[in-house]
Amino acid sequence: MELTTGNPAQTRALGERLAAQLVAGDVLLLEGTLGAGKSEFTRGIARGLGITGYVTSPSFTILQVHPGGRLPLYHFDWYRLHSAEELYELSMEEYLYADGVAVVEWPGMAREAVPPCHLRIEIELCGEDERRFHFYPEGGFRPLDRNALEGKA
Repeated sequence: MELTTGNPAQTRALGERLAAQLVAGDVLLLEGTLGAGKSEFTRGIARGLGITGYVTSPSFTILQVHPGGRLPLYHFDWYRLHSAEELYELSMEEYLYADGVAVVEWPGMAREAVPPCHLRIEIELCGEDERRFHFYPEGGFRPLDRNALEGKA
C-alpha cells in the first residue's frame, strides 16, 4: 500500500490514523533518509495512542519510553548502533516484545534484532514537504484498513 502526504501536519495525521489500528506488541520499522519524516510520523502515532507531551527523536538515548496513552510507545532510534549486540547489552530488545507499540527508526543498523512479525514503512522524500509512505506488513503482520488510513472510514 502506498499513501502520500503533502505537509508535516498530514504526516502526523497519517500516523495518528495508523495508531487507531495498532495493538499491543506491534513493531513498526521506519525506513527513510535523514529528514524523511520518521520522527514527525512517530509524533502522529503518539498522539493517536493518546500520549501527551512532545515526542523527540531518541538519537542519543537509543530509546524513549512514552507511557500514558492507550498503549505505551517505545520509540527507538538505532542510527548510532553498530550491531544488535549493543541493543542486547543494554537490555532494550525486551521492549520489542512488550505490551506497547515499538517504533524503530533506522532498523537496518540492528536488523537481526527485529521480530519476524512487523510492519515495515518506507518513507520516500518527494519534494519540500511531500512524503510517500509504502506499507509492507511482514511475517504475518495483519492487513491494514486503507480507507481508515486515508481518513475515509
